[in-house]
Amino acid sequence: MRARIEDQVLFLHPEDVPPYKKNGPVVRNTYFWALKAIAAQAPFDREWEYESEIWLALQRMLLSFSESGYLGLRETILEFPYDQEIPAVLRPVATWDEREELGVGG
Repeated sequence: MRARIEDQVLFLHPEDVPPYKKNGPVVRNTYFWALKAIAAQAPFDREWEYESEIWLALQRMLLSFSESGYLGLRETILEFPYDQEIPAVLRPVATWDEREELGVGG
């Protein structure tokens, strides 16, 4: 999931947050509600926001869903711009955005 940090708030790109589907898979819908539950803001079609106070909870949740094997790596890893430092608490679940390096997407 494409992510960025500004003023100690983590923002997730709106196209990368998991969609809720009424009759969708239980794990994906649970993932959606878990991410939404700890978000400071989770508006439809806009960036979801996570304050620094809950980054440890976010890290643990992303690790847990990643280890379940039901979701793809790109769905549970935070991808930051190359010019942004990744905070230590998020490093276990983060990398830099390959799309940015290749000049695609964005």
